[in-house]
Formats: sequence, structure tokens, C-alpha cells
Amino acid sequence: MARVCSPYFDPEYENLSTRINPPRVSIDNSSCSDCTIVKVDSVNKPGILLEVVQILTDLDLIITKAYISSDGGWFMDVFHVTDQQGKKVTDSKTIDYIEKALGPKGHITDLLNAWPGKGVGVHSVGDHTAIEIIGRDRPGLLSEISAVLANLHFNVIAAEVWTHNGRIACVVYVNDDTTCQPVEDQARLSTMEEQLKNILRGCEDDEKVGRTSFSMGFTHVDRRLHQMLFADRDYEGGGLANEVDHFPPCFQPKITIERCEEKGYSVVSVRCKDRAKLMFDIVCTLTDMQYVVFHATISSDGPYASQEYFIRHMDGYTLDTEGEKERAIKCIDAAIRRRVSEGLRLELCAKDRVGLLSEVTRILREHGLSVTRAGVTTIGEQAMNIFYVRDSSGNSVDIKTIEALRKEIGHTMIFNVKKVPTSSAEVPETKGWAKTSFFFGNLLERFLTLVACNGNYSLFFIIYVSISAHM
Repeated sequence: MARVCSPYFDPEYENLSTRINPPRVSIDNSSCSDCTIVKVDSVNKPGILLEVVQILTDLDLIITKAYISSDGGWFMDVFHVTDQQGKKVTDSKTIDYIEKALGPKGHITDLLNAWPGKGVGVHSVGDHTAIEIIGRDRPGLLSEISAVLANLHFNVIAAEVWTHNGRIACVVYVNDDTTCQPVEDQARLSTMEEQLKNILRGCEDDEKVGRTSFSMGFTHVDRRLHQMLFADRDYEGGGLANEVDHFPPCFQPKITIERCEEKGYSVVSVRCKDRAKLMFDIVCTLTDMQYVVFHATISSDGPYASQEYFIRHMDGYTLDTEGEKERAIKCIDAAIRRRVSEGLRLELCAKDRVGLLSEVTRILREHGLSVTRAGVTTIGEQAMNIFYVRDSSGNSVDIKTIEALRKEIGHTMIFNVKKVPTSSAEVPETKGWAKTSFFFGNLLERFLTLVACNGNYSLFFIIYVSISAHM
């Protein structure tokens, strides 16, 4: 197929077209009985689909259906969305934000250059230094990283950790524990970097060397983690010998790539277990692989999701070789699996202090637990942490370990054990994913309720036992 030269790839043409034809956003709560319909019409540009999807998922909205068309100079999207309870979006502040973010006054970034300091959505967590860490995963590694930061008097105010195929990617936001300002002392940063490199070296025969980098700007955490693991080629190889496949056979992702001869597209078809942010994860990976989505259809059928993307490479070519197709399938499969976690879900709410993350991860390590995924955030003076853990062999955690954790973490806490359905027949429908998905907004709601009921900021530790995968 010949190279496609479209005028909307010219930045000057894009800016002129945007001024002449500003984006139009409509939010319809009357046409559908069980969801809100968000329509976006805009001048087309590279990466615009990812930006729209990111804005919706950042608001914790569930995309149940979507129809995408951007063949030519115009971009038209229709999204069927619900809130976390599976209801229509009726909150006026949320609706106003969507209209402003996607409308003519929204600040749209160039997603092709989304790298440190540039992202799909800017998440400001205050003054901080962003640390990005990628390397080989092993039990206790997060504890070692946290200990280095605590010993050097850095306060962790937010963090996100993913593990996949034996690799670990972290984005950690820190500031000085006395000034609460970003750390600009290069000597101090160099000391931190050297110490982190020492613990990332791992096995001598490891071909992939761990890396640490710093950024004074802002980056979207989920996008950055995808980029880091993609650049680290986590989609290759089989990972650790004891790594568990989180998908039961009936939910294994099925990904195919065919050629649409009539229109000259490659058609990527994905069918897998449905979950929140699934569309973002796939579109993010397609964008980072330099593919342009011209058309797409997204739908949910009970616990399953079906997604179909009509794509070309940015140079206008389709995926013609078996090698290209195989690599794209591996990368999409990895993007789907990175966010999946199983085992114990630990939720910890406590008054923030320097070394809190180091203390908690040390306790987890000493009890033989391995963190497969983690999220840390700070609201005011309160730290809210979520950990997904397994034992060092990848198995479920013994009840005796849970009791030992409870005793060591503290006695002034709420301790709850909840079993999650494990058989495929008991998998909740799409709307029910809100109950098990990984959102700090829900955690904060529960936390504030507990504080109101108890009248203090004592340590709260809530444990949910989950044998099936959390998505």
C-alpha cells in the first residue's frame, strides 16, 4: 500500500482547523435507559482517541460500548458510559469537567511526544520529584526501594507499581521530608540513583539492566508504566518460573489480526475478560507502537469484552508480515495482563509519615509476601495504600500469615476478610467490575466514612482475600 499523506498530520493545519472547527461535545442522558452517551466531534489529529479515552477513564467511568470513526480530517466518537455503580453519569461537576476537557477550551497535548513531563492527562500531586524505576522483579524489592528512600530522608507522597513477566515498573513521587519541596540537589539525587541501581542489579546473568531516572515534570502514571514496560520488552519471554497465569482458560485473551482488503486496514480483534480501563490499555499500546486507529467498535457482553480496531501504521502501511502481526499480538496481550492482579488485596489507611511505606513493605517482606501491584497516594495528612500480594512461590497467602500481619501492623484497626467468587460462572457482569477494580476514589470514600464513624485517624488495615483475578 502506498504511503498515506494526510493534511491532519501537519501541526499548522491542525491548529488552523481547530480554530475554524472547534471540538463539539454532547452528553446525552435521555436516549439510553441504562447509560450516558458521550459524543465527541473534532478535527482529527494523532493520538486524539487516546486522549478522549484517558479523560473518561480518569473519571473512573466504565465504557460499555464505543463507536469510533476518524477516517479523514474529522474525528467522531460515541461512548456509552456508566459510573462505578453502573448508573448514568448525573453529577453536574463530572459532566461539566467532561465538556470542558474535551471541548474547545480543553488543553490537548501532542500524544505522539507523550514522554516524561508530557502525558494524556496531567495529574498534579503537588511539589515533587518523580522517580521512574524499571528492572527485574524479586520478592522484597519494593521494600528495599522504600528503605533507600526513607534512609535518604525522602517522603513518598504517591506511587504506582506494576509487575509483569518477571519485570517491575515503578513511578514514585517524593519530596524532601523537611521542606516538602522537590529535591533539586544533584549530589543527593545522584546518591539516591546509585543506591537504587545497586539493589536493581539483581542476578549477574540478567541481560536487562535495571534503570532509574528522574523527572521534575508531571506524567500520567498509567501511560508511563505502559511505556516503561513496553520499552523494557516485557512482552517477550515467559517471565519467572513460578509466575502464575491470572486468567482461567475461558478468559484467556484472544487476539487476531486480519487484513481488510477493501479499505486497506489491518483489523485487530480482541476478546477477553472485561474490566475497567481495558480500552485505555489497548489504545495506549497501539498509540505507543505508532499505529493510527481509523475505526473501532467496543462492546461488553456479560463478563466478556469484544473490541475491534481498524488500524494502519503512521506511515500508512498495514501489518503485512507474520512477524509484525506476532509482535503486535504479544504487545496487546501484555497490555491487557499488566493491570491484572490476584492474591490478597491489602488496603492501608494511616496518618502519613516519613518511612511509612518502608515500614509496611518491610513487614510484608518479613512475612514472605511478594507485592505484585501497588498504589500509594496521600490526601492531606493521610496516606492511603493498596497492595496486591502473594507468597514468594506465587501461591495464595495462608490464613496464619494474615493473622501474623494483623498482630504486627497493630491492634487499633479494622480487620476484615472477604472471599471473592472464583469460578467463571460466578464472575460478575460488566457493571459489577466497579466493586473490585483498582480505584483510589472508592478507597478514599470508604476511608473518610471510617474516620467519621470512629472520630480519629488511627491505623486502619482492611484485608480482602481474593483467589480470582482482580482486574
